[in-house]
Amino acid sequence: MSHSVLAGVDGSDRGSAAAEWAAREAVLRGVPLRLFHASPPLPGTAVPGPAGDRLRHVGARMLQRMAAELADRYPDLEVRGEQADDAPAPALLAAARDAGLLVVGTRGTGGFEGLAVGSVALRVAAAAPCTVVLVPQPSGTFGEGAHLARATSRIVAGFDAHHPVGEVADFAFSAAEAHTARLRVVQAWAFPAESVSDRTLVVTEEDRATWEDQEVLQLSDALRAWQEKYPRVTVHIDVLLLHPAEALLNTSRAADLLVVGRRADPSAAEGRLGPVTHAVLHHARCPVAVVPHAG
Repeated sequence: MSHSVLAGVDGSDRGSAAAEWAAREAVLRGVPLRLFHASPPLPGTAVPGPAGDRLRHVGARMLQRMAAELADRYPDLEVRGEQADDAPAPALLAAARDAGLLVVGTRGTGGFEGLAVGSVALRVAAAAPCTVVLVPQPSGTFGEGAHLARATSRIVAGFDAHHPVGEVADFAFSAAEAHTARLRVVQAWAFPAESVSDRTLVVTEEDRATWEDQEVLQLSDALRAWQEKYPRVTVHIDVLLLHPAEALLNTSRAADLLVVGRRADPSAAEGRLGPVTHAVLHHARCPVAVVPHAG
């Protein structure tokens, strides 16, 4: 079970979309799928015991129904249902210790209309020990049918050649290879500090082109090891003079998956999301994979 795909479900449409996405990924990886539902105790001492039992029973029936439906659609998939008597975020984080991938909807049954990302999704994305994929409302066809996936799938990955993160690159390249998808690697850049001064009021096109060429060369050099490791992956690079979040969101509008990193900080019990990843999670229209890394 150490490499299983874990999907958090709660009966919401986004939870169902996450389970479907996770099932296709588990089939592709050849690993079991664990459907996970948390039934925390009802608050207060006046809540009758049968009410809590009823909620747990409803959750168990939902898991059974969803597991049966996914097993029918994916006959080679091993599906297991799990329940926990705890709040969703800590229960998912505990269950993810034995998972290779955690998949959740961007928002569950709580929250309010117009809320992009719920508190549970944000917390697990910030603190899970494994990569977390946040799936928005049902849309797109990533992984649905081998021919369709080969023809249209597209993965976008954010990368910084000045501070390369191997975990992000490896996840993006391996996902592109597994899905026979095109990979677009995006690096945002800004004018060097010395270009902005009292003496320099205008940046010439020649200077801009020189700096941009340097960024392209550095990115190409940084990716060479992964291109050699994954020779079957078709890679395109984009070096954009934009804020990193804007560059990623613009490039991923037609993507099937966006891959970003998250620094794993052992000293932060609740985990931590950087400003770029936080912005991407709130505004991306496609599933987003948040890859933890040590550096």
